[in-house]
Amino acid sequence: MIIMGSLVYSIGVNLFIVPHKLLSGGVAGIAIICQYLTRVPSGYFIILINIPIFLIGVRSVDKSFGFFSFIGMISMSVCLILTRNIHSMYYLPDPLLSALCGGIITGIGMGIIFKNRASQGGTDIIAVVVKKKYGVSIGRIAFLINVGVVTIGMIIGSFQIAIYTLISMYLNSAVLDKIIQGVEREKVVFIVTRKSDKVKDEILKKLNRGVTYLYGEGAYTGDKKNIIYCILSPKEIEQVKSLIENIDDSAVISIMDTAEVKGKGFRQAAF
Repeated sequence: MIIMGSLVYSIGVNLFIVPHKLLSGGVAGIAIICQYLTRVPSGYFIILINIPIFLIGVRSVDKSFGFFSFIGMISMSVCLILTRNIHSMYYLPDPLLSALCGGIITGIGMGIIFKNRASQGGTDIIAVVVKKKYGVSIGRIAFLINVGVVTIGMIIGSFQIAIYTLISMYLNSAVLDKIIQGVEREKVVFIVTRKSDKVKDEILKKLNRGVTYLYGEGAYTGDKKNIIYCILSPKEIEQVKSLIENIDDSAVISIMDTAEVKGKGFRQAAF
């Protein structure tokens, strides 16, 4: 899966990004800027920058993540070389459309890699470490890092190319987050009802979902109440609303998106 993700990413880069000379983000972008400033080949900087980052990744996440990230970095390099002439088979002349297509396809490739507890090395590892420590989404961290790199690169290159690059990177980060977190996020549901026992029984029986009672009190009436707390999929939300309406049409339902859910009955998060 890591190799397949690397191949998808490489196709997106060489088919849409490279032909229009869009700027690069991450370690590659930093290495290119260093090359411009020092005239030392960027390959040396990629190795030098990646060594301490890999050590941080292994220490902060785990050894398997470091090992699979190393595979991701190697497979990415190989796939980029193998697909370097793919744009000769098809060329999209519009730079904006190329930026859009490149962002989506590279985002899919990176999403596949991250979903399998790996990365492409470089700033991807930093994104995972920050996500693990502070809970910020990987796509957002990667985009912010890349904005900084492109901003510096813009001084050397073209402003128009920089804008196209940022559009591509934004799409990349959005698609990446969707693949990691899932297109449909689970929902947190709070239900305040006078018939909590009946609602609870129906959710357990018809949806096969666990519920938790939170004990509350009406501020005006002083009545003791059981507030139902439940996590449901988007498809189950409409079922639960219809179910509650049939039992207690005066019930109050609060529905919120979740950033991440771990535990029995829910898919395991990559990080």
